[in-house]
Amino acid sequence: KQWYQRRVRGPRLIDIVKKKLFTEVEGSCTGEHGFVVAVTTIDHIGNGVIDQGQGSVNFPVKYKAIVFRPFKGEVVDAIVTEVNKVGIFCAVGPLSCFISRHSIPADMEHTADTEAGECYQNIDEGIVIQKDDEIRLKIIGTRVDANDIFAVGSLMDDFLGLVS
Repeated sequence: KQWYQRRVRGPRLIDIVKKKLFTEVEGSCTGEHGFVVAVTTIDHIGNGVIDQGQGSVNFPVKYKAIVFRPFKGEVVDAIVTEVNKVGIFCAVGPLSCFISRHSIPADMEHTADTEAGECYQNIDEGIVIQKDDEIRLKIIGTRVDANDIFAVGSLMDDFLGLVS
């Protein structure tokens, strides 16, 4: 359920409330529900309630949305955004994730002197993980703030690592 304040009156009022819902809710994040990817349906727009102090009208809006809420143990694909000696930073859509060097297989070593920049590589198998690569990781923990979610991941399991 969402409340909206509007100072606009007239025949296009419902259209304005719908547009405001889409612009304010899509792309936002709440700790309770996760990242709102898209509003799929608007189930009900209630009667407006006048706010005596402001002179605006609040509309209760009930809607359904597609959300992304990561869970511990979930396996996801990510894009590497940064590599350094501490570990790998990556993005799983809007979610920021960190993989510590202790959660990267021991046979992968950090190398800083490659022409593409810093990377983790396994010389025996020819595997190189560097910026902009797609990797598969397992979420081992999350931290939920009021308006954001952060995750910690691992590559220490079967079928995790560079996606070829």
